[in-house]
Amino acid sequence: MSRRAFVIVLDACGAGELPDAGDYGDAGADTLVNVARLAGGLDLPNLQRLGLGCIRDIQGVPCPDAPVLHGRLHALGPGKDSTTGHWELMGTIPPGPMPTYPDGFPPDVVAAVERATGHRFCANHASDGMQVLTDYGEHHLRTGELILYTSADSVLQIAAHHDVLSEPELLEVCRAARGVMTGEHAVGRVIARPFVGEPGAWKRTPGRKDFAVEPPSRTYLDEAQAADVPVHSVGKVRDLFAGRGIDEVHPGATNEIGLEEITGLVRDLDTGLVFANLVETDQLYGHRHDVPGFHAALQRIDAELGTWLGLLGDDDLLVLTADHGVDPTMPHHDHTREHTPLLARFPGHGGRRHDGPLSDVGASAFRWLTGRDAPELPGTPFLD
Repeated sequence: MSRRAFVIVLDACGAGELPDAGDYGDAGADTLVNVARLAGGLDLPNLQRLGLGCIRDIQGVPCPDAPVLHGRLHALGPGKDSTTGHWELMGTIPPGPMPTYPDGFPPDVVAAVERATGHRFCANHASDGMQVLTDYGEHHLRTGELILYTSADSVLQIAAHHDVLSEPELLEVCRAARGVMTGEHAVGRVIARPFVGEPGAWKRTPGRKDFAVEPPSRTYLDEAQAADVPVHSVGKVRDLFAGRGIDEVHPGATNEIGLEEITGLVRDLDTGLVFANLVETDQLYGHRHDVPGFHAALQRIDAELGTWLGLLGDDDLLVLTADHGVDPTMPHHDHTREHTPLLARFPGHGGRRHDGPLSDVGASAFRWLTGRDAPELPGTPFLD
């Protein structure tokens, strides 16, 4: 079959709390609804046309008369981070929660990372990425100690200024740290956070790289490869899967780069699966509770979506979804445990509502591209 499927993740665009959200400190979370309310309504004509307002009652985004297939998706496993969210979209469910370190990493872990990397570290606590630069940036420049920190997610993050470590050197440090964080300390991601600038004006560069633990089981990306379907990743998707199941890697450190890559693939790709992440609604605006910035990022995506809709044909499947939430009304600045929105444009969708697990996305993309199922993996195609 010569078909194309595009799965686009609007990072952190949650669609309402999951039943166990309270266990994560996220009771009442509803990212898109609350962003819309605080923004005085969203202006997203193309997402509106597809039916975003049919999923939830979102201010400024009414439900159209003829939406595409729409609904909400939920996780089957624990967690509320990018790694597990993307994994579940492609049919692998984490067997249990990944380790987190709200009080910082234990001394033996820090010592092991220092031995493996040959560097000493400062900070070592949970922090917002920009706040930790404010708190430790000058100390880092003065001493050469790298900034080690974490968050509510299962991550180990290392920040370094270009004057202390070049980006390639920082990546080598993080690669070595990834080798240490195994077994009971197998965090979901080790993240390189290069930055530049002066005290009071630090700026993170687009050189971020995630070193993820490998998926714990086979995914729909693996199945697609085995069926000779080319798999293209855009943005941090390749990193989240530790490169497994990916044939071609396309950049996407910023939304502008990611949108340009997606548009090129929609225009020129002959056949295959494109799995893309658009990161800025999470990385730049969500964690900072920057509602105007979040809205502006959605508007830019919405404008490019109009281009994609003009290029897609009858042999194309387009899925728009998310991986978790990051509700700006929460008392914390971490991800939120939420449903994710589902919008799926394909011939014969009938405007139906479909609610189900995240893995229905991978199951549907695989069926669309191959005409068959992978019954050993979770997920039920929503194409029927």
